[in-house]
Amino acid sequence: MKRVILERDNAGSGLRLGALTAVAALLLGAAPSATGPRFAHWIDGSTPTEPKTQVQRIDDDSFVIRQSVRTNFEAPFLYLLFGTDRALLIDSGAGGLKIRPTVDRVIADWRTRHQGRAIRLVVAHSHSHGDHHGGDEEFRDQPDTELVGLQPQQVAGFFGIRDWPNAIGRYDLGHRVLDIVPTPGHETAHIMIYDARTRLIFSGDMLYPGRLYVPRDRFDVFRASAVRLVDFAKTHPVRALLGAHIEMTTTPGQDYPMEAAAHPSEHGLALPPSAIKELEKATARAKSPPQIDRHADFIIYPVAPKPV
Repeated sequence: MKRVILERDNAGSGLRLGALTAVAALLLGAAPSATGPRFAHWIDGSTPTEPKTQVQRIDDDSFVIRQSVRTNFEAPFLYLLFGTDRALLIDSGAGGLKIRPTVDRVIADWRTRHQGRAIRLVVAHSHSHGDHHGGDEEFRDQPDTELVGLQPQQVAGFFGIRDWPNAIGRYDLGHRVLDIVPTPGHETAHIMIYDARTRLIFSGDMLYPGRLYVPRDRFDVFRASAVRLVDFAKTHPVRALLGAHIEMTTTPGQDYPMEAAAHPSEHGLALPPSAIKELEKATARAKSPPQIDRHADFIIYPVAPKPV
């Protein structure tokens, strides 16, 4: 049995996340599969009355929050991971709504199920593009909350990465150590986060079911990050990758129009570990200048260099 949490960020409007009993919490999770977590149908813009956010559970300490495409066409996925001392929120959304009420309700429920345990929230980002830090101001200067900066040196400093982007950082949430893998290219401060407990990689915008945008002048950096990811996966068992968006349909190789208002027949969120090697091979054989390269589960999408 599966259950998801659908909610609006305005009190009294739509379905809300209430206090969950231990039994209800068990019902929230979807059973794991060979590829990765299985999720119930995500909000996809197809229903006019869909709520602004949706929460699904990976396990008792790991949650996925999706922002509705009706609030922002990017419809990003955010991840909230709990240890015994800290909770890590990966990205704060694209704006167009208040995201903190959703995050706070998940935290409150987790604390209820852990006898009111105090927990400090750390808000970090897969990278610095606006659709991943749109909610930062809701967390800034709040109690028991720490906001990680957006520049490579700030990310490296916080996670203890002394040789950016070649070294791997480690961050302990309290009995849950995460590996921080620098993966610049799509953006200069991009990271992936590996969780040994779930064997999941939270892969941001570098690898997800959609268009992998890479500025042409940073393609070599992106390629090097793909190699770094392959090397990391050789020594760390990976169950699946969970990215920040879905832009692909269930038809292999077919994406939605850019800024689509709805995502009917949406590709699954999880990508298999084989996508790591597929990405590395694709970047290795890319021509110069690189061209759009369409695969069943993702599209390498070179774009013009960003203006300085």
